[in-house]
Amino acid sequence: MSTPPPPAWPPPHRRAAASPQADGDAELNGFAPASLLVGLLCLPPLGIVLAVVALVQISRKGERGRPLALAGLAVSLVTTAAALFTVAQAAGPLFERLDALEQYESVAGELTVPEELQAGDCFNVPGGDLLDEDPLFYRIDCAEVHQGEVTSSTLLGQPAFPGGRKVKRSAAEACWRAQDAYAMDTWALPPYADMFYFAPSRDSWADGDRHLLCAIGTTEVEHRGSLRRDAGMLRPDQAAYLGAANEAELARSGAPDEDLDEALPAYREWARSVERALAREAGVLREASARPELAEAAGARLKEVEASRAEWQRAGASVRPDGFREAWERAARVLTVTAERNLRGAYGLATTVPDWLEERPGPEGPAEPEEDPGADPEADPDSPPQPEPARRRTSGDTVRQGV
Repeated sequence: MSTPPPPAWPPPHRRAAASPQADGDAELNGFAPASLLVGLLCLPPLGIVLAVVALVQISRKGERGRPLALAGLAVSLVTTAAALFTVAQAAGPLFERLDALEQYESVAGELTVPEELQAGDCFNVPGGDLLDEDPLFYRIDCAEVHQGEVTSSTLLGQPAFPGGRKVKRSAAEACWRAQDAYAMDTWALPPYADMFYFAPSRDSWADGDRHLLCAIGTTEVEHRGSLRRDAGMLRPDQAAYLGAANEAELARSGAPDEDLDEALPAYREWARSVERALAREAGVLREASARPELAEAAGARLKEVEASRAEWQRAGASVRPDGFREAWERAARVLTVTAERNLRGAYGLATTVPDWLEERPGPEGPAEPEEDPGADPEADPDSPPQPEPARRRTSGDTVRQGV
């Protein structure tokens, strides 16, 4: 029996040739590091393009640099997104300023920094917006159509920023005083004339800004001519009466901001200041009563002023909010527009009652109260309402932005 031959050994497998990448001999793709550098240093959108090109070539040619290309792509995307966000944030104000260029081009007058404006100057602002946070002023002759007239240009003297609320309150009071001295016959002002002031903000204060500009705004109509009627343009007796009457009105309008029940001492101090202002007005009226042409009207007004003074004295001595409130109501009730109008007529002043002045109830009886649409239906109907301070004309304020 023959022995079968042994099985043949299988032929050896041919060893596959090693690829360059497996051997670590692959070349580094040049776009990969370039994408990272470009994304970090200069043009992130170009870095995105270079990273994509690098990834395509690496996949096709088997080159090295994939981690670098991915890092370059990520960095370029993040940097591009950050750049787009920054541009979007800056574009809004920029486009607003660009949109306003057409208005600037059409503004009549000579561009003037606010610190150079003086009392008596008239001006325009782009778009007629006196409430713009940082308006441009164009000085123009008051005989031409204008939107504002300067009543005062001063510097605030405090060394440290007193706070936004105090700045606004002191600026408003200073500008009301300036307007009352500049246009003393307040009833003669047109109904569209408003008081505006431009005061420093906290940021501009830190940069040295102390400038307070007060103006009469007339933006609602095409106004021509100056509204100035100061003491030099009036008879001495007219100026004396208006000065005292305006001071009393300003005092009556200066009630504390806090609620009466929570700040009675401040209200008592306010009442004493009103009484002092009324005392000065009473002195002027007492002298006017000696003149035959003014005797009747001045005497009638003097009687009302003295009665109001007495109530303000009671208010200043009140120990309870309810007592102060009752005296306040009586003090306001005894001053009538009728007596003031008659006295103004005797002085030769404006007698048309302005819209901002509400008729105060007098001896002929209080006016019927109007229903308050905003009243609280749950409020106690028997609780006495808090009287309103003497109503002032409307005003607007502008606090300049820091630069």
